[in-house]
Amino acid sequence: MNRRRFLAASAFATAAPAAGRLPIKKAVLVSMLPRNLSYKERFQIARQAGFEQLEARQTDDPREAEEIKRAAEETGLRIHSVMNGDHWQYPLSSADPAVVARSMKAMRTSLDNARLWGADAVLLVPAVVNPETSYADAWKRSQRQIRELIPLAEERKVIIAVEEVWNKFLLSPLEFAHYVDEFKSPWVKAYFDVGNVVLYAYPQDWIRTLGKRIVKLHLKDFRFQRGQGGKSEAEFVNLRDGQIDWKAVYAALHEIGYRGSATVELAGGDLAYLTDVSRRVDMILEGA
Repeated sequence: MNRRRFLAASAFATAAPAAGRLPIKKAVLVSMLPRNLSYKERFQIARQAGFEQLEARQTDDPREAEEIKRAAEETGLRIHSVMNGDHWQYPLSSADPAVVARSMKAMRTSLDNARLWGADAVLLVPAVVNPETSYADAWKRSQRQIRELIPLAEERKVIIAVEEVWNKFLLSPLEFAHYVDEFKSPWVKAYFDVGNVVLYAYPQDWIRTLGKRIVKLHLKDFRFQRGQGGKSEAEFVNLRDGQIDWKAVYAALHEIGYRGSATVELAGGDLAYLTDVSRRVDMILEGA
């Protein structure tokens, strides 16, 4: 090999991600599993389909919480995160104290669920911008309430994982990073949803900007196209059926050294469907 080829090969080796599967755990939302079965039966199906972990939804019912805990233990599937249930209907950014109180109560319940189930994070949609709530107010109000939750999160050893969604808030990776950094706390980090930014951005760019702030990932795909008469058509679709450049996502995740969990957030289905979804996640994590 001459010097020119050696330098070219060295540059490629430096730029290209290492071959092999990313060290990321495959997870599925409990809500994607057949709802007509017991939790144990649902979790068994998740395991059969090839998933390693679960993301459960907050519950106020102690008996249901215990059933979920037993089902996870008996099937060997770890519940790695909890999805808060009231952040959309009762946002922390509301000007109504009663709405905020309801949202804070739900977050405390979610943190308690997480401790019971052994999860290390609670997913939180931090604010909702609407005609009644300005962007600046959403920022200030939500941060004020989250700061009140940090001591409980630290006591529970559970991270508050803020997610970017279609709530007209945290509309750029730089803003998302700044929002998280202002807490100056290891108990507030980013829950990055790969599919939620595709309509207006590139997930690989967000991943590199957020970097080590990312504590959890949601996986879904998105397709946007012009239909008949120039009408826009947009929809979430199965993994690898949309417009996400999954190889670029793979490279970005490798670059930041992400080693957490990745939870599929799609429509539910039976064992055959879930097995196919699991296989698609494998292909993404392998850089296929």
